[in-house]
Amino acid sequence: MEREPRVTLLVDPSLLPPIRHRADFSGDPAFRRTPEQQRKFEALLDSADVLLGIPDVDPTALARTVRSNPRLRWVHTTSAGGGQQVGKAGLSPSHLRRVTFTTSAGVHGSPLSEFVVLGILSGAKDVPRLMRLKSRRQWSERWMSRQISRQKVLLLGFGGIGRAVARSLSALGMSVTATSRRAGTEHPDVDRFVSIDDVDDVIGEMDAIVCALPGTGLTERFVDERLLARVKRGVTFVNVGRGSVVDESALIAALEEGRVGFAALDVFEVEPLPATSPLWALPNVLISPHTAALAADEEAAVAELFADNATRLLDGHALVNVVDTVEFY
Repeated sequence: MEREPRVTLLVDPSLLPPIRHRADFSGDPAFRRTPEQQRKFEALLDSADVLLGIPDVDPTALARTVRSNPRLRWVHTTSAGGGQQVGKAGLSPSHLRRVTFTTSAGVHGSPLSEFVVLGILSGAKDVPRLMRLKSRRQWSERWMSRQISRQKVLLLGFGGIGRAVARSLSALGMSVTATSRRAGTEHPDVDRFVSIDDVDDVIGEMDAIVCALPGTGLTERFVDERLLARVKRGVTFVNVGRGSVVDESALIAALEEGRVGFAALDVFEVEPLPATSPLWALPNVLISPHTAALAADEEAAVAELFADNATRLLDGHALVNVVDTVEFY
């Protein structure tokens, strides 16, 4: 690797599934190794000190590798939410102490923040209404749209993605309130921080809500019927975090009733989103098939983050984006 020449990269493309598009880290799902190829693949994994990516993006394969390779020291996941896959591997406490896991959090911040801006603008300017009028070839009476520079937004989650979102929204003149676990948190792009436990007290003030929370046991269905009952009528909701954070049935009911005026969703409880989901038929919903994070430079950004962390490891410094092995985010 040019960025960190002390690293020797071992890779055999014949043992990996063909990629279908840029940043396709999973590869073609139809790919199958022969028994001999599988033995070679596992032998390669078991010879490594470090892994770039979870083998086959499969927690079971990760568990096998960690248990079979006592020299393995570090695994870097190619997604921001790689901690969930580490959690699903069911590794023992001793394995979690021996191997450090890091994620690519922050790499996807810029494209996801642009999707958030798209969602908030679409809600403020009532894009569904504009599209409906266009489909009817109808020139309606004029109406007042909302101005996003006068809006208040609640940002749930302030990790790498949350910080990028805050930067974009602040630049557009929005008043940003973000959640934080640490008292006294300050950031130039955030007007106010609140504890995640105090969201109930501020959510009714908000014109838009952006979810950038990781999927953990503590965040599961955090956005539920009770919370959605407290929102300002017509609020815009954008989710670029994890689908597990939202009670989808409660969100659908809020959209149907108009309590949530517009939703832009990149993640869902079940993916692919089933054809039977009512979300497909709702005119006030923008559906993105978990693709908003993809960008032309994603692979390079992941590789650069990995190389920078490799330098930290070799020089004895702390790695960035280390997975919390209690909550796995």
